[in-house]
Amino acid sequence: MTPEELAVLIRSALESAVNAGTLALDPADIPDPVKVERPRNRDHGDWATNIAMQLAKKVGMKPRDFATVLADLLGAHEGIDAVEIAGPGFINIRLAAASAGELARTIVDSGATYGTNPSMAGTHINLEYVSANPTGPVHLGGARWAAVGDSLARLMRACGAEVTREYYFNDHGSQIDRFARSLYARALGQEAPEDGYGGQYIADIADRVRTDAAAAGEPDPITLPEDEAIEAFRARGVELMFGEIKERLSSFRSEFDVFFHEDSLHESGAVERAIATLRERGEVFDEDGAIWLRTTTYGDDKDRVLIKSDGQAAYFAGDVAYYLDKRQRGADSAIYLLGADHHGYIGRMMAMCEAFGDTPQVNMQILIGQMVNLVKDGEPVRMSKRAGTIVTLDDLVDAVGVDAARYALVRVSMDSNLDIDLDLLSSRTNDNPVYYVQYAHARTCNVARNAGEHGVHREAGFNPAALDAPADADLLGKLAQFPAQVAQAAGLREPHRVARYLESLAGAYHAWYGQCRVTPRADEAVNEAHVARLWLNDATTQVLRTGLDLLGVSAPERM
Repeated sequence: MTPEELAVLIRSALESAVNAGTLALDPADIPDPVKVERPRNRDHGDWATNIAMQLAKKVGMKPRDFATVLADLLGAHEGIDAVEIAGPGFINIRLAAASAGELARTIVDSGATYGTNPSMAGTHINLEYVSANPTGPVHLGGARWAAVGDSLARLMRACGAEVTREYYFNDHGSQIDRFARSLYARALGQEAPEDGYGGQYIADIADRVRTDAAAAGEPDPITLPEDEAIEAFRARGVELMFGEIKERLSSFRSEFDVFFHEDSLHESGAVERAIATLRERGEVFDEDGAIWLRTTTYGDDKDRVLIKSDGQAAYFAGDVAYYLDKRQRGADSAIYLLGADHHGYIGRMMAMCEAFGDTPQVNMQILIGQMVNLVKDGEPVRMSKRAGTIVTLDDLVDAVGVDAARYALVRVSMDSNLDIDLDLLSSRTNDNPVYYVQYAHARTCNVARNAGEHGVHREAGFNPAALDAPADADLLGKLAQFPAQVAQAAGLREPHRVARYLESLAGAYHAWYGQCRVTPRADEAVNEAHVARLWLNDATTQVLRTGLDLLGVSAPERM
């Protein structure tokens, strides 16, 4: 019996009591689902609910009296071994071994669908993340968003949502001008402009632009007049940087459905259309030769310029047009994953959302992530050999690999600063979180191989009641929590919850491995307990594999 099934059983028992007149309760007051939790102290049972304390006042009863009525009904169910009332009205439930053990069969039969749920079905989410300027390699902050954003997309899809994974290329404005001038300067053998970009990658791209021009039979850009040369470096240089960013993110298992170019908003007239829409809603006004959005109406500290007095669009105008474009493409909710330096943008963005008639935190959500630092030999790693002034995604992957990098970036809440210890992530010890979880998966696969060699096969049947050891119950209880963890991680936008769950599951499995046998001893025949524990072992394999996949991390079968 899963906790979801137990919640349904409790609700059914309450409805039966209402229909029988035992409880004077409006059925509409019964929560759906009923909350079921794992007790902190396992001596109290397998599961617990506080439903009696929630509803007792509505029926004019003391919580313990209400709990007694419900306990009697639940205790009569064959899948429940015992029901106890504790404290002011908690109901502690202990499942029968056979009922608890059935979960192993459910997981194995369900395969990768175990843990999926329809909690976000019917919702279209536009999830934008990374969105680094195309003026250099993806830095560590972008790497964090690549891992977190991709994992969050996987989680929300597992909960039934339609998710568009989107990357916004800031290819319009002054940063691209500085990038082009930096390429041109390096091609001439000069230092980058004071406000330009440095690092070996600038020289590499400048060389590629010239090589590509020669291969195409075109003149060397440095022989052109300066304006034409800079434009040549801009056009091809940005294209090359785009390509490199896409390639690096794909290698990091962070794929995107849409690469959206900021420049298209200005070329297509989307900015003008968005401003016209806001003007029709009475949210736009003209002052000092500029066009403004009245964001103070919705809590912003000042109104925001959309079109400056010189006729040029302000950066915020692109944000306005981009949000409207997302909504017009069908997004019920536009979720932005932004770095800590964007914290000051939240007020104006939420005001803009409301100006369009939408609901902040529903139609628009903004998640802010904190800084990432690399540490090696106890000292911070301060810069990249290639990028010069920053540490990049490539630096991290080169040091520890994709699996360890992704896991490390996603296992800590995104609103916390993160120090990544390269020595720890390179170690093959249980202190290394990703190794600890992956090793648990590899161990389950090894157990299954050994079981087959000793004549233990799932096809021999399955008696769930044979899973009667305390370690069996602990591992089953941990496996039962997986669907709720997936739903919670997606709903709260916190994929680190899955990583922490996997670590606790790995711990429960390692403990179970030390206490329960799947293969018979030398003088022992295969019995139903061996077979049942192979089912439980394989159920653990499945949940570990599914959980790691939700984080974009591989599940090796041998280590």
